[in-house]
Amino acid sequence: MTRNVGTIDRVIRIVLGLALLALIVLVDAPWRWVGLVGLVPLLSAVAGFCPLYSLLGMSTCPMKSGD
Repeated sequence: MTRNVGTIDRVIRIVLGLALLALIVLVDAPWRWVGLVGLVPLLSAVAGFCPLYSLLGMSTCPMKSGD
């Protein structure tokens, strides 16, 4: 599993994940469980790996300079 989520992408995923998780506490509606979807971007940011990016052959990580 190689990293395919860059720094800016990780920050966006963390913010989005935390905002969605906040719905669980802030919203008092029957559909507040939708906030659990916030776990997906949060976990992919922590792991630095996105399975969807892998399937699509994408990466937001900077290219390593070297040989």
